[in-house]
Amino acid sequence: MTIKIDNVRIVLVETSHPGNIGATARAMKNMTLSELALVSPKNYPEIKGQGKAYARASGATDVLYDATIYNSLAEAIADCDLVIGASARLRAVTWPELNPREMAEKIFALNTENKVNYGKTAIVFGREDAGLNNDEMDLCQYLVHIPANAEYTSLNIAAAVQVLCYELYMTALLSKGDIAKAANDHPMATSAEIEYFYEHLEQTLVDIRFLDPSNPMQLMRRLRKLFNRCGLDKIEVNILRGILTAVSRVLTKKEPD
Repeated sequence: MTIKIDNVRIVLVETSHPGNIGATARAMKNMTLSELALVSPKNYPEIKGQGKAYARASGATDVLYDATIYNSLAEAIADCDLVIGASARLRAVTWPELNPREMAEKIFALNTENKVNYGKTAIVFGREDAGLNNDEMDLCQYLVHIPANAEYTSLNIAAAVQVLCYELYMTALLSKGDIAKAANDHPMATSAEIEYFYEHLEQTLVDIRFLDPSNPMQLMRRLRKLFNRCGLDKIEVNILRGILTAVSRVLTKKEPD
């Protein structure tokens, strides 16, 4: 049985080696994914039909050459409802963490106790040598970690893409091809909508003097972690922003003339 997975975007951030881009395209096509986004890739694009990316794609040139190039991660995920970052590094503030199988089940909404209406999902992979930085992780709702040998955890980026795409495909097969969005009253908020909310929240916290911009500590990062666990839909984001707007109105009325 062949099932086309068209609701998942693979995003590579500042990839250094064109060969890894080609190998990623091959891994994706093996598992029926086709949407590839590249954020500020190095030494790319190459001349079509030539170069290391073309060679490593091994025939998956449709995925390779249909890839969209973006200047920033925020642009690459702006229309996505769910953003999952792939990283092996431990962080000062932990993100909700999934293993590859849990990630696939979440994307296809197979967890019947917490079904949500995810549309487009982005799975984000960082630089070959350093992965994703904390600012980029702030844009992700979840972290996916691939279990590996504790004495040698380094995975080639295309190999990591292959592992996650395989889990996606297997989960799609096990669900008998039924990868339609799960029922929910409202669609999930996009990455861009959530980022506007966080900007609004941060400014309001500064206005009420709860957040000191000169000494922010980890407050916003921890609040991101809190709200990311919820999986905010569009209506919920609108309600939260409405509350923040009401707070701003009260503050304005109390200010002296």
